[in-house]
Amino acid sequence: MDFEKHDLSSLPYWEHLSAGEKELVRTSAYERTYDKGEYIYRPGMDECLGMLMLIKGEIRAHVLSRDGREVTLFRLHSAETCVFSASCFIRQITFDTFLTAETPCEVIVIPTATFSRLTDQNIYVRCFTFELLAERFSSVMWAVQQILFYGFDRRLAGFLVGEHDRVGTREIRMTHEQIARYLGSAREVVARMLKRFSQEGLVDVRRGCIRLTDIPRLRALADGGEHDRGLS
Repeated sequence: MDFEKHDLSSLPYWEHLSAGEKELVRTSAYERTYDKGEYIYRPGMDECLGMLMLIKGEIRAHVLSRDGREVTLFRLHSAETCVFSASCFIRQITFDTFLTAETPCEVIVIPTATFSRLTDQNIYVRCFTFELLAERFSSVMWAVQQILFYGFDRRLAGFLVGEHDRVGTREIRMTHEQIARYLGSAREVVARMLKRFSQEGLVDVRRGCIRLTDIPRLRALADGGEHDRGLS
């Protein structure tokens, strides 16, 4: 596979690979693109991809309840990696995880057989794998803590402030449905809380866009500095 467009040396463990291991990755890795909304990985897929490195776009990892409720575990952005799609050989992953392309995505795939071989024979790749798993499970526990212990107003404020910090703009271009998926809630709950935020001068809600009008107060609410309005 010719990787003129994307340099494999951006892999986190590349400098610790032997010449033979680097050649193995070069000859087996491949690029793949996904459309918005397409499953990258889901339980029961015939194909076990291996390790993914996201080149472009955004990926959402989530779980799905029997009644169809989604809970977002974490999101991946450019240059980040994921091994949840390699769960067929990582025995520590014991729950069903979905990976969905939130935007058009371009990824580099290190196939399962290759990644398994690297993990078995290279201590740096093995350490990288388990450190990444620990980091992702920390994100999962954070998501669970948010749902169990924080009022929805605090969670929503934290999400909005986090998006502001990530993209660097006051305008969050998301629908109520998208935010509900990220926060493991319902669209109606998001709409009600945004309406309350709007009445309090924290946001200005427009079609497909939420403009943050009082970021300091939103940040204070996210940090627990204002009265908790509950789980509405």
